[in-house]
Amino acid sequence: MGIYHTTGSNPRVAIVPDAFLSVGVPKLKNDKLRSSYILWEENYIVPIFVLEIVSKTYGDEDEQKMTDYARLGVLYYVIYNPDYFHRDKHERFQVYRLFNGTYQRLPINPVWMPEIGLAIGTEVNNYYRYQRELLYWYESEGNRFMTPEEEKLQERQRFQQERQRAEKLEQEAQQERQRAEQFKQMLRSLGVDPKQL
Repeated sequence: MGIYHTTGSNPRVAIVPDAFLSVGVPKLKNDKLRSSYILWEENYIVPIFVLEIVSKTYGDEDEQKMTDYARLGVLYYVIYNPDYFHRDKHERFQVYRLFNGTYQRLPINPVWMPEIGLAIGTEVNNYYRYQRELLYWYESEGNRFMTPEEEKLQERQRFQQERQRAEKLEQEAQQERQRAEQFKQMLRSLGVDPKQL
């Protein structure tokens, strides 16, 4: 989705990040998903966070786009370059924060962004049976939010554990019934009616 703004040479030319976040702006506009983000129609609420994922065709993420986002006033600028960082001679994961109109690199992973209430970082994890570094969101204590796939897997594991626990309880109840029946048979063999007890 393009961000149309008046800080560039032409307000009809949008800057197009891979993802961005604007706090306090509704997701829908006129009950429809947005096709663009026009700054002057949004009371000049600038996105607080922008993510650029470097692709095969270099998009000037470390130079011109960084200048454009700083001029626009985007507080956090993240560049993720998992595949072409050697070619571009940059790091795989870079997070910048705007200080007095200039981006300064935040060299930790994950990076906490208090204005957003989230951290962003990378971890190596399984991705369709392959080990791969991926971007993740983290909460304030540093715990990573699970992906939808991980949530499904955890739910499936929890269901299996509950089923196994129910089966175990049923087996224990069955064993208890068998012991009770054996006890009744022993009483009968001694000439005692268990119903009389």
